[in-house]
Amino acid sequence: MDFVRSPDWPAAALGGSVANSATARYGGPAAPGSVPGHAAAPPAPPPVPPPPPYRPTTPDSAGPGRSATSRAPIPVKILIAGGFAVGKTTTVAAISEIAPLTTEAQMTTAGIGVDDPGLDSEKTTTTVAMDFGCVTIDRSLKLYLFGTPGQSRFGFMWDDLARGALGALVVVDSARLDHCYPAIDYFERAGLPFAVGVNAFDGRLALDLPSIRWALAIGDHVPLVQFDARDRLSVRDALLVVLDRALDRATRDRGA
Repeated sequence: MDFVRSPDWPAAALGGSVANSATARYGGPAAPGSVPGHAAAPPAPPPVPPPPPYRPTTPDSAGPGRSATSRAPIPVKILIAGGFAVGKTTTVAAISEIAPLTTEAQMTTAGIGVDDPGLDSEKTTTTVAMDFGCVTIDRSLKLYLFGTPGQSRFGFMWDDLARGALGALVVVDSARLDHCYPAIDYFERAGLPFAVGVNAFDGRLALDLPSIRWALAIGDHVPLVQFDARDRLSVRDALLVVLDRALDRATRDRGA
């Protein structure tokens, strides 16, 4: 007859509750050093404290190991202004390090007699709100470029676009100087530092720079440069002139 042998229970004194407990019967975690031949278990490591709450780094809290170049570049707003079809959109697109935001609309027969791009122009679209692009000058300075619309009927946009700007580049077509008078008058009245950039269409100018300065009636304190709106380096040099003009104004205002 098959049978199952009962386990050998440890002897327990009558009435002893410890010897008759489940731990004594079936075994349990032995106390450290109580089992012969086994070393004592190492003590449990102390609990790890939670990480401190995140606090964004401010310029004042930058440590001695951090230099000023590790901070975010300073944003500077620059306007690209001028008359109709002088190359403002091309200027922004030539230097922007991102795909420029444009608000180009197709020109239609309704604009005949209103929008005059010039006899030799192949322009088929026009800016109806603004152009936007950006370019990093160095680790400490980043330019945000806002191109204004050239038609007078969109002039209400200029006040909004000029708010917060440090300077402007007025793009001029030497063959149509009359289209640039309103832009120059606007910045002179606003007191915003600006430079005049004469866009060299096909690498040539209809007039030399001294004649253009006389025709625009701008003083010697206003920089007048020749540049090519299609060439990135040429646009860069023109924008650096605007920055230098704005810096000169800021320095004089601080010293006053």
